[in-house]
Amino acid sequence: MSWTDERIDQLKTMWEKGLTASQIAEELGGVSRNAVIGKAHRLGLKSRPSPVKPGEAKPKPAPKKDAAAKPAKKVEAEAAAD
Repeated sequence: MSWTDERIDQLKTMWEKGLTASQIAEELGGVSRNAVIGKAHRLGLKSRPSPVKPGEAKPKPAPKKDAAAKPAKKVEAEAAAD
């Protein structure tokens, strides 16, 4: 795949509309997200703010059941039986 004038125009249009690099790559086809980012950078397109907001806490993962506790109890029970 090469960057034709038509594909560059499509990239610029989608970039200005706010599509993500992944969305642009998918729409253009034959290019990766990183290729889109690199081309946008080389074209001097305006950078956009990160979707991750500063100071925003990441969602905490759901608590996992403590799998290690069950075998430990079993070992304790076996030890008590001896």
